[in-house]
Amino acid sequence: MSAVTAASTATVGALRRRVAARLAAGFKADGRDGTPDLDARAIVGHAIGCRASEVVLRDTAAIEPCVEAEAFVMAAARIAGVPVARLVGEKEFWSLPLRLSADTLVPRPDTETLVEAVLAAIDVGGRRKEPLTILDLGTGSGAILLALLAELPAAAGIGVDIAEGAVRTARDNAGRLGLDARAGFVVGDWATAIGQRFDLVVANPPYVRSAEIDALPVEVRDHDPYLSLDGGQDGLTGYRWIVDSLDGLLAPNGAAFVEVGLGQARSIVAMGRQNKYTAFIHCDLAKVERVIQLQRATSNFDLEIDREPDTVRSP
Repeated sequence: MSAVTAASTATVGALRRRVAARLAAGFKADGRDGTPDLDARAIVGHAIGCRASEVVLRDTAAIEPCVEAEAFVMAAARIAGVPVARLVGEKEFWSLPLRLSADTLVPRPDTETLVEAVLAAIDVGGRRKEPLTILDLGTGSGAILLALLAELPAAAGIGVDIAEGAVRTARDNAGRLGLDARAGFVVGDWATAIGQRFDLVVANPPYVRSAEIDALPVEVRDHDPYLSLDGGQDGLTGYRWIVDSLDGLLAPNGAAFVEVGLGQARSIVAMGRQNKYTAFIHCDLAKVERVIQLQRATSNFDLEIDREPDTVRSP
């Protein structure tokens, strides 16, 4: 009989605490920061078949030895660097449960800043119920597009990704969330196959410098798709394509919103200015310049254009 089975935990709560302790010890031994309590909830929830938020409500429930064994196998993988979202196969974004695949990034909370920025611009004109059109470049799991469609009941959009597996995953997520009637997904190299204009263009392009990928945390470096990370020599390759293509992608009164990496905001603002776009910077909760909003001065989005460009906005 294995040590795990012999020391079988009787309840969900006891298992959750043991898994958290195992994770904390593993992270400390490896010199890594971590969130052992949160990770333990997700792991135990997956093992017993419920959401992480529901685990504590089942603390007194009895469990079988096989459940405990599965939880500790997952804990060992987590200590080895596999992200929790990869272990359980999904990640919550904008309160939406999104399935993942090998071809998709794990959606980051920072990216919700982009969704917030889009909705704030739309709300200035009271346009949430209008039939807006959205293009999501590098859609991955579909996180950004699906979050926006969940908030905009009359909107429709297209998500584009170069990875066929990502497109399948995004399409599956749209179906499970009941948004597939308003969301289409296509395989493509950015928007080279797109022949229409959109009210909104959104993107979270690869922005890591090629030479810096090996220095990323193991959870990212070894488990996120390389194509979703590599932004070229200076990290800005994708942005150049997007900004240079906006004239053919945006409707006359449209706006674009792109997520940027640390220290990249001013470079994207400069690109926008060179292409005659007004640019605004949106900060995330940590006050990091996270999202750039680009639009013509005549845009219907966020009409407070009398201010100086490069306004820094915090949530």
